[in-house]
Amino acid sequence: MIQTRILELAEYGLTTGLIEKDDKTYTINRLMELLEVDDIEDSVFEEFAKRGPMTQESAEAALEGILEDMMSYAYDKGIMKENSIVYKDLFDTKIMGCLVARPSEIRAKFKDLYENESSLAATDYFYKLSCDSNYIRRQRIKKDQKWTTDTEYGTLDVTINLSKPEKDPKAIAAAKNAKQSAYPKCQLCAENEGYAGRVNHPARQNHRIIPVTINNSDWYFQYSPYVYYNEHCIVFNSKHTPMKIERATFGKLLDFVTNFPHYFVGSNADLPIVGGSILTHDHFQGGHYTFAMAKAPIEKEISFKGYEDVRAGIVKWPMSVIRISGADKDRLIDLADKILVAWRGYTDEEAFIFAETDGEPHNTITPIARRRGEDYELDLVLRNNITTEEHPLGVYHPHAHLHHIKKENIGLIEVMGLAVLPARLKAEMAELADAIINGRDLRSTETLASHAEWAEGFLPKYDKVDESNVMDIIHEEMGQVFKEVLECAGVYKCTEEGRKAFMRFVESV
Repeated sequence: MIQTRILELAEYGLTTGLIEKDDKTYTINRLMELLEVDDIEDSVFEEFAKRGPMTQESAEAALEGILEDMMSYAYDKGIMKENSIVYKDLFDTKIMGCLVARPSEIRAKFKDLYENESSLAATDYFYKLSCDSNYIRRQRIKKDQKWTTDTEYGTLDVTINLSKPEKDPKAIAAAKNAKQSAYPKCQLCAENEGYAGRVNHPARQNHRIIPVTINNSDWYFQYSPYVYYNEHCIVFNSKHTPMKIERATFGKLLDFVTNFPHYFVGSNADLPIVGGSILTHDHFQGGHYTFAMAKAPIEKEISFKGYEDVRAGIVKWPMSVIRISGADKDRLIDLADKILVAWRGYTDEEAFIFAETDGEPHNTITPIARRRGEDYELDLVLRNNITTEEHPLGVYHPHAHLHHIKKENIGLIEVMGLAVLPARLKAEMAELADAIINGRDLRSTETLASHAEWAEGFLPKYDKVDESNVMDIIHEEMGQVFKEVLECAGVYKCTEEGRKAFMRFVESV
């Protein structure tokens, strides 16, 4: 069986374009070495030759089974240490590393496509490679639950993230006891390319990155292994340097969409609570996707003194967004910097906005850049991370009554209109649906009790709730919770009072 699986994986490599015909024997031999297989019998080659050719579709469907069988074999032979998700991920990445070309070859191909065809052709090639190499695990991504919810702000995206596997207790213990390493410094560093990984750091033998120059500085381009949306990419500084929102940030974002006009790109904020998960390494996120926020219209046109040539407005969105646009990048950078500097130092006690308390800064911006034809567009989302006794996790953060659904920070992806909800909700919503259908006490278990008040609030809205529609109703209401989460995160509320306060800031710039 293992001999056949080796031939199948080599065929997978040929079909997907990971390897060329000239690489076939070499790849088979590398796989044999890794799996400690001494030979492949003639009868196995003969039987395999009788098979019909793989297609891209059949290859994608076959990969998971091939790798599972290889890992079972490796565990039985003592080659793979533990038969658990962490050790399996380390080992199957090592397997796929045998099929992925050297960085220089991939970068040369990307460059050739970029220069001789288009930036779109280059990213299409690189994204497919990142999927075919199993760096982006297609089969896991398919497990994510995804739906949309219509709101007064547009159609919001919601996903329950199931593609990131839970670690088993043994692996957690091993990671705790593992020697701490400063190499790579974090999961975004360039040193991850080809890295074997360890129990507390993912393997990356199948991972490749593309050098890019933005704003005359050295950066790298890659894809997120968890692709929350189409072609979810990460652009990261070549140096391990902390996140910072400053004038240069706007220049980098606009330079990136100059080079890749079919992509948007944005940055998490640079303060805790309102920032992303990795504040230690300067990076952006982008992709080939149009979020609800990008589709949201201008609610009120505004103008900034000295920048009357730059179109500007307040966006109809639950968070507080100033949109500026025009053909001249430099003018947008100048105005964005002016708004940032003004916001950093802005206090409006009446609106409960404080630039700092006890020397701790609170105001920053989440910026997003995109192209509109020949024009550039910047969305500047005003953020504030102040906490109080009533809201210890943040005033402009999901409030406590929403924590049963979403407690985590609202970063760039959520800001734009995609809820990334925790995996626990899959089982919890199934339990809730069952309790509703069967008329069980919504406070009979700890899990149900956490959702009871919410469910009791929305159920009267529906004339009929049964097996045929209960999950659709729950999904709809989860989307509405996400809308409320975004409203919580908005420093200025979508009310007459909130808009007046928003304009006080605009007029102060």
